[in-house]
Amino acid sequence: MFKLFKSFNDDETGAVTVDWVVLTAAIIGLGVAVMTSVGAGATDLADDIEVSLKTSAIASY
Repeated sequence: MFKLFKSFNDDETGAVTVDWVVLTAAIIGLGVAVMTSVGAGATDLADDIEVSLKTSAIASY
């Protein structure tokens, strides 16, 4: 019985999976945070560009 617990304790095959899950969750969380903070500014900039393009006149010679 002790050998079974020792081999279970020494087995590290699941540790790599846990590391990748945590790393992937951190990357996704960072991406969501960036999109949240940048999203409003990008929308405002797009609206400003739209207004500028609609009010500009094409010069004809």
